[in-house]
Amino acid sequence: MSPSIIQALTQIDKDRLASKIISLNSSNRLSKPLPLPHSCRIAAPSKSAALPTQAVQGWQCPWASVSLLLCFAPGITMNFAAQLIYSRVLKNRTPRDRYREDEDYDPFWQSYAEQLFLKKDDSKVKKQDAPALCDLRLCKDGPIRNGHIGQRPPPINPERLKDFVEEDYLNGDVKTWEMKIVSRNEELLGDALSLVPQSSSRISLSSHNKLIRFEDISAAAFKIQSGVQKTPCMYSRLSKLYGVDIYLKKEFLQYTGSVKERGVLYLLTSLPQDQQRKGVIVASDGNFSMAVAYHASELRIPVFVIMSTSTSPARVKTCREYGAMVISYGTTAKDSQMHARRLAQENGYLYLEEEDSAVYLSGLGTMGLEMYEQVPKLDAVIFPAGGHCGLLAGSAAALKHLNPRISVIGVESESFPVLQQSLKAGHPAEDQACNNHHFYGDVSGLCFGSNSLQLTGKLVDKVVAVSEEDVLISMLRLLEYERATVDAEGAIGLAALVAGKLPELKGKRVAIAICSGNVDLHLLQRCIARALTLESRVCRFSLVISDSPADVSKLLEVLAREEARVLDIRQERTFVTSELFTVEVTCTVETRDKIHTAQLRNALLERYPTAAWTER
Repeated sequence: MSPSIIQALTQIDKDRLASKIISLNSSNRLSKPLPLPHSCRIAAPSKSAALPTQAVQGWQCPWASVSLLLCFAPGITMNFAAQLIYSRVLKNRTPRDRYREDEDYDPFWQSYAEQLFLKKDDSKVKKQDAPALCDLRLCKDGPIRNGHIGQRPPPINPERLKDFVEEDYLNGDVKTWEMKIVSRNEELLGDALSLVPQSSSRISLSSHNKLIRFEDISAAAFKIQSGVQKTPCMYSRLSKLYGVDIYLKKEFLQYTGSVKERGVLYLLTSLPQDQQRKGVIVASDGNFSMAVAYHASELRIPVFVIMSTSTSPARVKTCREYGAMVISYGTTAKDSQMHARRLAQENGYLYLEEEDSAVYLSGLGTMGLEMYEQVPKLDAVIFPAGGHCGLLAGSAAALKHLNPRISVIGVESESFPVLQQSLKAGHPAEDQACNNHHFYGDVSGLCFGSNSLQLTGKLVDKVVAVSEEDVLISMLRLLEYERATVDAEGAIGLAALVAGKLPELKGKRVAIAICSGNVDLHLLQRCIARALTLESRVCRFSLVISDSPADVSKLLEVLAREEARVLDIRQERTFVTSELFTVEVTCTVETRDKIHTAQLRNALLERYPTAAWTER
């Protein structure tokens, strides 16, 4: 290397050191100005080399040793000397100076750090550990920071001040105490993380059941607010029909068409992360399995759904579209459940089953919060009941806390009054079996726990039972007046008003939970056809007339005059006992209502006295 290049590099190092010293002197924070060595006096410092203005109190620069180094090897040691000086500056800064010019400067942290780092008299104050959140320690020589020099811990926001300090003056000093965090903060739901035994493949909460609090439901509402829809609770045209101000909470508008999403989402988000990585498994063909399939996939939790071979193909397809691995196994629900438990044990999956844990009930209870918020001055709220009464129990806990005067009413089927029998017996009834599960769905299930049963007995004002005919008519009413396609579970609440089981609600403001809309198309067709027949809006009659086009034309003229719509007409000539040249005509017609049907019947009996009506 040529001498000119070496001389140039030496001059650059001198410029850098001089710039740093001039910058320190100009900051007015040194105990006394630092003398500039003779070997590195220059005209002006470089702006790019300016040192940040940090506090350096009580620091003395060892210029004698530095000058000695510069004299013997100025070109080699100049940069090393500058780095040495700068490191001593950083080391001797006070906590106030360390964070004064930081962009995330926090006055609460500054005052707290000052109190923490002040040297205390050992005879008066006992040394204590710093808060675990700050990861700081004290020693006799001064503050020692874990990690690299100058590295700042996570900022402490003012709203977190209440966790470890008490504020005396907002703009002044802050009185603090040092404390040691030895355990986790208490969570609102104590059993949220204790849902899953480490060595068990099934979520069993019988030993952790407890009555949920309003705080639990509020925490659930906050946690799931971004994952479920806040469905509308709207005034219904059915109000004029039944003399009650009816507001329908349309939970069938959720993504999976069911209120079960609320409890499932809160349940899944409360699982430990290691279990979320392993995955969950469920054996069901109802709304619970579809909610698990969708939300587990959204949370990137591996999910497996075991369904029996008798499950509707449309429901299997839907679960697969939600992102679940669907396995068809066994001919009954028990077979699929046993297979799911076996897979959970072998592979470490968590077997989920709809139970009345505090977490699940709190998630379902968020619907009660929304109904209270959306409909002011509520007098009563109607929910579906039955064996799976988690929605009734959870929502009742929220509503009764907000307004104890609100009447909470549950509705179940007359053919399967499991909740009423369980309340009378004081324990869940297990000796009933429903043979119409495909129609009633989750309402027909067995009572799944004492927690929800205890809440229902304590908070629910009334439980009524309705017939299958009332449920079918309720489904028809919702389809006609609200354009809502719901199943039996969604329509059973309105069925209590249709059946006239709640006369005390006349003229009052009532909210009804329409909580499910997952009905198969072929079942919906059968239900609507049966409901029209029950209301005498579709009727059938048969009569014998002469086998001639003129007589058939006269029959059609009578029907047209009475404004009846002909749905079907059949002629039977072989399997009849009448005369040879006669024909038995069977007509299926649609009318407006029962009054219109009675008028049509009278008109036909006047013209054809032998006409026979088919009774439903």
